[in-house]
Amino acid sequence: MAAIGTIGMVWQRELLRYVRTPSRIFTGLAQPLLFLFVLGYGMGSLVGATGGLDFRKFVFPGIVAMSVVTTSIFSAVSIVWDREFGFLREMLVAPVPRWSLVVGKTAGGATVATGQGTIMLVLAPVIGVRLTALTVVGVVATEFVMAVALTAFGVFVASRITRMEGFQMVMQLVLLPMIFLSGALFPLAGLPWWLDIITRLNPLTYAVAPLRSVVFEGQQLPPEALARFPSDVTVLGQTLTVWAELGITVVFAAVFLALAVRGFGRRL
Repeated sequence: MAAIGTIGMVWQRELLRYVRTPSRIFTGLAQPLLFLFVLGYGMGSLVGATGGLDFRKFVFPGIVAMSVVTTSIFSAVSIVWDREFGFLREMLVAPVPRWSLVVGKTAGGATVATGQGTIMLVLAPVIGVRLTALTVVGVVATEFVMAVALTAFGVFVASRITRMEGFQMVMQLVLLPMIFLSGALFPLAGLPWWLDIITRLNPLTYAVAPLRSVVFEGQQLPPEALARFPSDVTVLGQTLTVWAELGITVVFAAVFLALAVRGFGRRL
């Protein structure tokens, strides 16, 4: 019961910090909006449309994923802040299991990131993406799985960094390559062999793909559009199902959640 109460307390603290800082909401939308409208409209004239699907509609799920990923990873920055100001030490000396702090932090960060990504859905009609109630439910569920995985990764990194400057440098070094090499901003078909291997080794690839598949499912796209802008991931000649892609993301989340718990136990 103490562990459950701790999880709920840390989760609630993350939500309160989010809703009490409206600037965080707007700044979290700035980069995705820039990519959606500048890159989407700029590249759209070059790529063209096929079967009613143009580059803006293709990149929209990737931009939603970018919003979720960025918010998830940087939600872990509060761990470094709490360490510097001494609040983390007060939490660690409390008579509660340390793993409950990690789970609460991950749950809170994932909830915030899911909400941040869901806000992006209000832009879907602007670029012609049709959303049904079933599509929205599928998108939110997929966002949450992705958010848990990336928040756990951020908590794992934050548990090993003592200075704010170090966390920001590491995250920028890791975050941008993960986003650009996940297929969020370009199709994964027809890539050079070396780039194809890198994208398949990127765990974020298997989180972006099901999100795009859920959005595409509600658009009733013709086969030629899906061939031009594929949403599935192919590994060793086998096309993975959405459930397989989500399963890989869940494994990724479990691994880094375990590593984050271990980091809290040994280093903080």
